[in-house]
Amino acid sequence: MVSRTYTVAFEGIDARMVEVQCAVTPGLPSFSIVGLADKAVSEARDRVRSALTSLSIAMPSKRITVNLSPADMPKEGSHFDLPIALSLLAALDILPNDEVQRTVSLGELSLDGSLVPVIGTLPAALAAAEENCTLLCPEACGAEAAWVDATEVLGAPSLHACIQHFTGQSPISAARPGEVAPKPLAKCLRDVKGQERAKRALEIAAAGRHHLLLVGTPGSGKSMLAARLPGILPPLMPEEALETSMIHSLSGLLDEGGISRDRPFRTPHHTASMAAIVGGGRGAKPGEISLAHNGVLFMDEFPEYPRAVLETLRQPIETGDVVVARANAHVKYPCKFMLIAAANPCRCGYMTDPGRACPRAPSCGDDYMGRISGPLMDRFDLRIDVPPVAFTDLDLPASGDTSEEISQRVAAARDIQTARFRDHPEIRVNADMEGELLKGFATPDQEGADLLTRAAEHFRLSARSYHRILRVARTVADLAGSERVLANHVAEAVSYRVAA
Repeated sequence: MVSRTYTVAFEGIDARMVEVQCAVTPGLPSFSIVGLADKAVSEARDRVRSALTSLSIAMPSKRITVNLSPADMPKEGSHFDLPIALSLLAALDILPNDEVQRTVSLGELSLDGSLVPVIGTLPAALAAAEENCTLLCPEACGAEAAWVDATEVLGAPSLHACIQHFTGQSPISAARPGEVAPKPLAKCLRDVKGQERAKRALEIAAAGRHHLLLVGTPGSGKSMLAARLPGILPPLMPEEALETSMIHSLSGLLDEGGISRDRPFRTPHHTASMAAIVGGGRGAKPGEISLAHNGVLFMDEFPEYPRAVLETLRQPIETGDVVVARANAHVKYPCKFMLIAAANPCRCGYMTDPGRACPRAPSCGDDYMGRISGPLMDRFDLRIDVPPVAFTDLDLPASGDTSEEISQRVAAARDIQTARFRDHPEIRVNADMEGELLKGFATPDQEGADLLTRAAEHFRLSARSYHRILRVARTVADLAGSERVLANHVAEAVSYRVAA
């Protein structure tokens, strides 16, 4: 008799269905797992054997063969323990095969039979819903998977509880979704003294999801400004929250099944490797650019990153996704993020201060900023000089709008964009516009068009720069509540483009 149940294998954020077949046949006693299984999956036989022994279930003195189909798909992770155990129990007629066959399960087994939490239950629940199956997972993962309300999710504390459920002795209740994580207290932009132009640039970047480069001397407030960006960003829309949570689920970043409506804010160190930023490593896991999907990637000390790491950002910025291609893996992750980069003007940081600059100024600044290639620099929509603030100004009263006031304007601009692109679900913000959409929604009036033409000729702007100015001008117009892009909107967008 061959029993069957189902689980999933992960390819990026996609969960692929895997059929777990088990056959108990006469022959020398053995327990083998086939189907391109990695080391963690192969070790499942020892965990399953110990878990069954703890339940006083004797292994048969026969040949046990478990096949993971399709056999040419790589199987990685310890979450195969539970489906292998269920399939074996069904083959031994301890569990009803028809009930097990209608279940998608995943979970790691302890030696005493308890279930250990695993990653990826949220995308697994989506795959189970597509197949109209029930998802069975560890109890600690049930709250996370239950956010997919299109399928029944059962959270079991142990293998013994699973046996009691399938035999009707003690059915497991359906899991309930976890709580929406409360929004942490955001830092206010009014805490930053001066820097009104930089604050305005942050507002525009937040409204249209534009990329921003901050250049200034040490202590001028670049990191302080970036740290207050989450306080003006609108919450994630439901579909965005699900997309982001699926990536975080694969990375084990969801706490107690809670899903946050806050936009991600990732701050990798400048010593991070290419695999950490873009994705890769064992199993081709998502990198920081994917973990920042629908949120912010803040890269401080931008020129200090390895040149190869910086260059890998160019394609994901344009396409909104990244393909991690390795010898044993080829996966695709979404990565529509807002890049906020901060940099000193030179290695010593004081090139603009004659009294503190090194003897090599200004050539040291050209060498230092030259680490950022022209094609990458061209992808920044906004470039801002952040001048130092005099220490005498630090005692002045706070000025400017609060983060709450700015966030209201940003939210209003985002609502305008949502209405504008309601017939284009792949487009959510102005930064995504291209082609006919850009021509239809961001074409300025005649005065603005003439101004942009003169700027393009004077500064010898590339086609990419030209289009990015149009997108920023459209966002400036949205913040002003203007249906048409006017000359003053274009002028402000141009000033941010050629400032640094």
